[in-house]
Amino acid sequence: MSKDALVIGGGIAGIQAAIDLAERGIKVKLVEKQASIGGRMAQLDKTFPTNDCSMCILAPKMIECFDHPNIEVLTHAEVVALEGEAGDFKALIKKKAKFVKDNCTACGDCAKVCPVEVPNAFDMGLSTRKAIYIPFPQAVPKRFVIDKLESPCKNACPLGMDVQGYIALIAKGKLNEAYNLIRMSNPLPSICGRVCMHPCETICRRKHVDQPIAVAALKRFVCDHVSDPTPPKLPDKKGKKVAIIGAGPGGLTAAHDLALLGYRVTVFEALPLAGGMLAVGIPAYRLPKDVLQKEIGFIESLGVEIRTSTRIGRDLSLSDLATQGFEATLIAAGAHKSKKLPIPGADLPGVLLGTAFLRDVALGDPPKLGPRVLVLGGGNVAFDCARTAMRLGALEVRMACVESRSEMPAHPDEIHEGEAEGVVLHPSVSFKRIVGESSVQGVECSEVVSATFDEAGRLTLQEEPDSEHVIAADTVIFAIGQAADLEFIAGASGLSTTQRGFLGVDDCGRTGRVGVFACGDAAGCDQTVVHAMASGRLAAHSIDQYLRGVPVEPLEARLGVGELSLGQIIALKREHEAEQRHKPEEVEPELRRRTFDEVASVFTLEEAQAEANRCLECAICSGCRECVAVCRAGAIDHSMRDEIVEAEVGAVVVANGLDYYNIRALEEYGYGTFPNVLTAMEFERLICASGPTHGHIERPSDGKVPEKIAFIQCVGSRDVHCMPYCTTVCCMHATKEAILANEHEPDLSSTIFYTDLRAMGKGFWDYTRRAEREYRVSYVRSKPGSVTENPVTNDLSLWYEDQDDGKFKSASFGMVVLAQALLPSGSTSELSKVLGLNVDEFGYFSVKDKLRRPVDTNREGIYVCGFCQAPQDIPDSVVQASAAACRAAETLVGGKR
Repeated sequence: MSKDALVIGGGIAGIQAAIDLAERGIKVKLVEKQASIGGRMAQLDKTFPTNDCSMCILAPKMIECFDHPNIEVLTHAEVVALEGEAGDFKALIKKKAKFVKDNCTACGDCAKVCPVEVPNAFDMGLSTRKAIYIPFPQAVPKRFVIDKLESPCKNACPLGMDVQGYIALIAKGKLNEAYNLIRMSNPLPSICGRVCMHPCETICRRKHVDQPIAVAALKRFVCDHVSDPTPPKLPDKKGKKVAIIGAGPGGLTAAHDLALLGYRVTVFEALPLAGGMLAVGIPAYRLPKDVLQKEIGFIESLGVEIRTSTRIGRDLSLSDLATQGFEATLIAAGAHKSKKLPIPGADLPGVLLGTAFLRDVALGDPPKLGPRVLVLGGGNVAFDCARTAMRLGALEVRMACVESRSEMPAHPDEIHEGEAEGVVLHPSVSFKRIVGESSVQGVECSEVVSATFDEAGRLTLQEEPDSEHVIAADTVIFAIGQAADLEFIAGASGLSTTQRGFLGVDDCGRTGRVGVFACGDAAGCDQTVVHAMASGRLAAHSIDQYLRGVPVEPLEARLGVGELSLGQIIALKREHEAEQRHKPEEVEPELRRRTFDEVASVFTLEEAQAEANRCLECAICSGCRECVAVCRAGAIDHSMRDEIVEAEVGAVVVANGLDYYNIRALEEYGYGTFPNVLTAMEFERLICASGPTHGHIERPSDGKVPEKIAFIQCVGSRDVHCMPYCTTVCCMHATKEAILANEHEPDLSSTIFYTDLRAMGKGFWDYTRRAEREYRVSYVRSKPGSVTENPVTNDLSLWYEDQDDGKFKSASFGMVVLAQALLPSGSTSELSKVLGLNVDEFGYFSVKDKLRRPVDTNREGIYVCGFCQAPQDIPDSVVQASAAACRAAETLVGGKR
């Protein structure tokens, strides 16, 4: 039988129970979900009716609990499983990563440089705090912690970039720091800022408010404005050599990562220049050549050697690479072969292949085009061909594809830009033959009703009968897909291709040949730059493991980020005003269609900061790493991960506290609409010396001191439409707040609107009488029906029926405070499932017998105390905690003590 106890909840009840058990010589694990113990009581200014300072009562108990040799405090943790029976429980406790180690000195340097500000929950959202923070001044333990969630943008980025991080730094004008952060995960940032299909923007939660953040344009802004980046620190060379076949985005990324790991990397490129499709597949109006060469130069500065005009299979073989001492080889040959439909006329003069066409233009040898150009295909490469043909002087450029307009695989930005430049689209058509005898005259097409592709890429069409027609053209360019040129692997043992013609690899990028890996388009990767880069990163990770002689395992899988619910979307729209997305200026279509100059300009600093400030900071911590740079103790570790610990205990005490009823739904009171309508806990923080206004009573609308305050009782409680029960403490809480308000501002008066005054504690009734006599507090028996606002003065009018005389009245106040209903903690529902405990009709933990066994649950050895089992005030919670500790001790020793 275990002699240890588990206490769940670090509020006053949990602390009291833990201390009582520890004083009996029992080892206790105290598990608290928040980053500090103290619970809701830590938010209070004073207790009542004595008006003792809450922290004067609570802080010594917090310190005693944390320092007690028999108590182990686990903050930022929760119980996720409990098995066994009384005396022999096995608990699994999830310790959430704090990202700050225990050697934190609480100096605060990290918070000073953190660029993220979020609503401070401790101050009920009336102030802000940084993403790295101490929960409150007297917090125990007094160490910083980082709030970190997985942001949709980072999750959607194939490279896992800390998007929110560099956006937050841009907002603060820290451009060098933003660039260095981008470089940590992206070796080709200037390129991605121009040509990435930015899946991060597609999933950006700002779209629910207005439009997504212009992530790609912000990345480009940083890269274009930072001229002297901080060079990375290079490790000592390991001596081991790695060969990479292909200098495209996948190969360059792998070369970058391997060089930073200390390997000697040589890249073999068949073309006369490095860059792969970046150099010969993306036109200069999208990616200027000097930008590409700057990025390649940076990778070469890491010690990477790039040998151009060296074709594997012609100049060297795979076996030659092994002979030359390369211990691992990465095939990153891309997909440079264009596909052509086997239709009549496909071999006529004037029929070109898309990738070959773009390559010839990039290498300065453009083919001769007729005045009318027709591009077959609807993807990004097809648009590159069409827009390039326009710039080469074609008088008319058209595009035809089997997909419908809404299903075209090209990115919407490409479609928009192409149409703006005059490209005419012919969606939903199939290609029957190319018309002409000695030269191209057009393409015969049929209307398509539906087009579907199977997993192997085979197309099934349903065509409209008798819909044949000819689209006139002098030049036809096929851009219907690409294939990898893998002739150089012919006869190489262990290498195989898939049904679609790509190299066969496993989920680590390994081929069937020992020491040979593959990435990018050659391995069937999604044909976008950023996906090829991510594939190259995976391959570099696998090669490193292989060369170190450790098991080759894939990169850590991402869990994904769920879609927002309708309620969450509505809340976003309510909390954030719509702002126009900023967009860099572009050259007018009529001017740009005849030049290969870059189409889009770059943000100014003011535009970039304005756009960056639109970020919703939904990951809280942005991942900018500024805190790491200033932490003298070296206490910050962003690589921390959650961990599960196992605890064997004999008894469990549950004291997980309370939550507040969401009164936004009670629209008649104007909460969330009128700034001077506050909840009781918001007002509590307002009058507290450690609160957002340092104890000064200021109206949120204008900062003025109100002359009169109205307190409305039972908002959401004792109401059949909300919570039908009484939450016990609200009557005295309102009286206490009214007294404190007058102590702060002697000319201020308060009116408390109540249903009936429940003052059942010791000295409570005298407390209310004294409030009337000495503190300008009056009581009106009524439940106001509505609150309205004077939009000029921001004063508030209450409309109510006075139940003492039956008359309908109104009164004006400078501020209204709502005593919202108190609820079981939001964790109670899930915790009841984990612990196997029953709950009552209102969601509180049930007890066996309220009179004889007031802390016993349906499961022997588990006891509940405090607000989690029923509404009660602080003294009752403390007494009940001691009772629960006694029952737990009885269970542990097998008898009464």
